[in-house]
Amino acid sequence: MTQQQIKNLEKELWDAADELRGNSKLTAAEYKDPLLGLVLLRFAQNRYEDAKVSIANSLPINPRTGKQREATKDDFAGAGAILLPEKAKYEYLASLPESEDIAEAINNAMKLIEAEYQDLAGILPKSYQEFDDKLLRDLVRVFNKDAVRHAKGDVFGRIYEFFLMKFSMQGAGAQEGGEFFTPPSLVNLIVNFIQPNHGIILKMKFMLI
Repeated sequence: MTQQQIKNLEKELWDAADELRGNSKLTAAEYKDPLLGLVLLRFAQNRYEDAKVSIANSLPINPRTGKQREATKDDFAGAGAILLPEKAKYEYLASLPESEDIAEAINNAMKLIEAEYQDLAGILPKSYQEFDDKLLRDLVRVFNKDAVRHAKGDVFGRIYEFFLMKFSMQGAGAQEGGEFFTPPSLVNLIVNFIQPNHGIILKMKFMLI
């Protein structure tokens, strides 16, 4: 994807997401964390799908059974991804019928990931019940377009940073002393956090200064 294509995608996604918020009763501050949570969840699935292919090509075949063993969390970590439970996959959420509670399903997806990765406990957003059902379904569809489904890590880093900048311009991170803007170095850290390739995942707390 070229730089211009990435810029176009950033703007297209932001315009769609911001228009949805504009038609809701949510403030930018209320909207920010759940929206960015969906971006990270979409990226986690993209990494999962890429890793699944590479793992399938690398796992040895058991000579007695003629089959490969089941991939583990360690296999996915070695491939730079996290092992997503079935009901935590973005595709599962995007395909839920209208009769299902989409907010509860997304909250549950975040809880399932935290249950599998204890170091993530308490970090992922789980306030999707505050969103109108139609708003949330439309928002999930925004990040399920083909261009997003095939985006790689550097593209998501750019999108994440772009969204943070836009939210800061709207005052979503405002405090009494002014506003904040998350620097690119922290954005890269957040993106790398869900794309581990070695070592131990550490629990982080974010402070606004």
